[in-house]
Amino acid sequence: MTYPRPHRAVLLAACASLALAGCKRQAAPPAPPPQQVGVLTLRAAPFSVTTDLPGRTEAIEIAQVRPQVNGVIQKRLFVEGTDVTAGQQLYQIDPSAYQATYDAAKAQLLHAQAAKVTAQAKLDRYGPLVRAHAVSRQDYDDALAAAREADADIAQARANVESATVNLNYTRVLAPISGRIGRSLMTVGALATVGQSSNLSIVTRLDPIYVDVNLPATRLLELRRELEQGRLQRAGQDAATVTLTLEDGSTYEQPGRLEFSEVNVDETTATVVVRAVMPNAAHMLLPGMYVHARLEEGVDPTALRVPQDAVTRNSHGDPTVMVVSADNKVSIRGITTGPAAGSDWIVTAGLKPGERVVVSGLQKIHPGDTVSPTEAAAQPAPQGKAG
Repeated sequence: MTYPRPHRAVLLAACASLALAGCKRQAAPPAPPPQQVGVLTLRAAPFSVTTDLPGRTEAIEIAQVRPQVNGVIQKRLFVEGTDVTAGQQLYQIDPSAYQATYDAAKAQLLHAQAAKVTAQAKLDRYGPLVRAHAVSRQDYDDALAAAREADADIAQARANVESATVNLNYTRVLAPISGRIGRSLMTVGALATVGQSSNLSIVTRLDPIYVDVNLPATRLLELRRELEQGRLQRAGQDAATVTLTLEDGSTYEQPGRLEFSEVNVDETTATVVVRAVMPNAAHMLLPGMYVHARLEEGVDPTALRVPQDAVTRNSHGDPTVMVVSADNKVSIRGITTGPAAGSDWIVTAGLKPGERVVVSGLQKIHPGDTVSPTEAAAQPAPQGKAG
């Protein structure tokens, strides 16, 4: 078919437009590949929940050794820094004056007892005679009074002997308690006086030893509730099992008990001082040391751990994570976090075992994106929290 010249020009222009449009469609860029991200497949694992409570050690008993009588110290009978037992002699104060006083009191007692013999014999003779009217009633009453006066003199003399004995015994300065004795603060030849401001020495009982912990009142209520529910291991009435971590990071081998017996709350700090009692036979713990008391709160057998870097916060401050579905689509998920476990969070709600959480490449993806996931390194072994 032959077209007129004008129609032929229009047809050629239309064909050229169609050809140009086809070329433009072929030149469009291809869609970008899915973004590569690192994911962690969640697996349930046991997690031991613990609480660390800072505190300081304190001696269970401290006794200041002080003189009870005046005198010059003649001997020191202990080695500084060693263990002593209650009743062990530590010092000897010059007993000369107190020995003389004791001897005089003893002699006075003997004199009173001798006078009693004479008075009692006279009273015994006058008894039958007064009934026979051989002696006057007045003479009998005088003999009776003399016998009773002799009894009083004996009682007074015995009291004087006891007082002298006490003072003489006080010249032997004894250890009031069993424990470790420190350095001697007075030397042989020094004058010890009653009521002096300085001690002779100090004896400290180290086994067992206290650990005093400042605990918020709300935390005390929580721990007592856990104790009642059986989540804390009991170590007696209103007490929980506790272990210590020392300042150098080492763990104290022997467990003790934390007693929740305090009834007063500090109004300025809203804290309560609770006391742990720790065995200390080797005297490794010394008063004044800084330690951490660790409570074993229990074991969560199905705990889920998520790296802290994978958790972000929304505008309300709530924790969220990016979750990859089976078809590799990304969605945002709100979660509830529990205690920290090293560099991880323990997730208590919002996630299930087997789900995949994005742990790297978060800045490059958005909810609804399709991604290319790569499994990240396995989770480390569960650890307890530091409360």
